[in-house]
Amino acid sequence: MLNQQTIDQLYQMRLGGMAECFAGQLQNTDIYAMSFEERFGLIVEYEWTCRQNRLLSRLLKRARLRLPACIEDIDYQRSRGLDKGLLKTLSTCQWIKSHQNVLITGPTGVGKTFIACALANAACRQGMSARYYRTPRLLSELAIARGDGSYQRVLSKIAKTDLLVLDDWGLAPFTDVQGRDLLEVIDDRSQVRSTIIVSQLPIDHWHSALTDQTLADAILDRLVHNAHKIVMRGESMRKVTTKS
Repeated sequence: MLNQQTIDQLYQMRLGGMAECFAGQLQNTDIYAMSFEERFGLIVEYEWTCRQNRLLSRLLKRARLRLPACIEDIDYQRSRGLDKGLLKTLSTCQWIKSHQNVLITGPTGVGKTFIACALANAACRQGMSARYYRTPRLLSELAIARGDGSYQRVLSKIAKTDLLVLDDWGLAPFTDVQGRDLLEVIDDRSQVRSTIIVSQLPIDHWHSALTDQTLADAILDRLVHNAHKIVMRGESMRKVTTKS
């Protein structure tokens, strides 16, 4: 009876992991060969693991990553220009703690989005917030937000995200209004948050994708400065998969 009361109290205190582990120990007679400290340590560790798993689940859900990618699944067998050492370094997420950026470029289908999502996944696994957007979709949402009065709130939410992933950057030239929106987003993050840009355009072509050259200078100065660059090459992975 006392044990059940303890379990109920643990659930009431939102310590479900501890309650589950304690209940499991009561069903395992072998556990009594362990000391109290060892048993209690297992209970606390189980609660901590449960909380970490719930946090990761929430972060991944909010990130809305386009692909369920992770660092461990990156394919280095095909020649795509990937620097394994650089990606290993980036997987530690120290670059996010240092508020640096990552710029990923290359032709369509070589796996740019997978790399970006894998880096965002690594950030979530270390307890950091992330958010994936296709750049055209973000610009569309900002245009709508400007019309319904939620523009500043949307910008503020994006600014607080530890890692922002902007995919399909520069598929079409940006209008002046879109350029100003991008400057707002990038300026809020400069030196205080990290951004991943994914684009088919080489970095030296990004300037021409912005019609207002003053805006282009301001945006690129904030993005390219102190950024890690990943230039991918090779045949589309989709074609390779189809051939095999």
